[in-house]
Amino acid sequence: MILVNTDYIAGKDLEMLGLVKGSTIQSKHMGKDIAQGFKSLVGGELTSYNEMMSEARDLATNRMIAEAEALGADAVVNIRYASAAVMQGAAEVMAYGTAVRFR
Repeated sequence: MILVNTDYIAGKDLEMLGLVKGSTIQSKHMGKDIAQGFKSLVGGELTSYNEMMSEARDLATNRMIAEAEALGADAVVNIRYASAAVMQGAAEVMAYGTAVRFR
């Protein structure tokens, strides 16, 4: 599966199949959430949250790919990511794009 953030793939004639998306809501357990709260007082990278968001992006991407494969797609173009805080210490991540098949 080819994944790109452009609306074309050089040298390929594309047939659009439709919008595909994947999303997840992730959180860290209370102990890590408290530890990261203390870390925010002194500054620096919040590694637990960084790891959480990276895992969430990977999961959302894989769910988007599964939707595209179910449509018989060869690629997903114009991929975008969006995130939003759902509650303290939890975030939703969505990956979306256009599933395409090569002609």
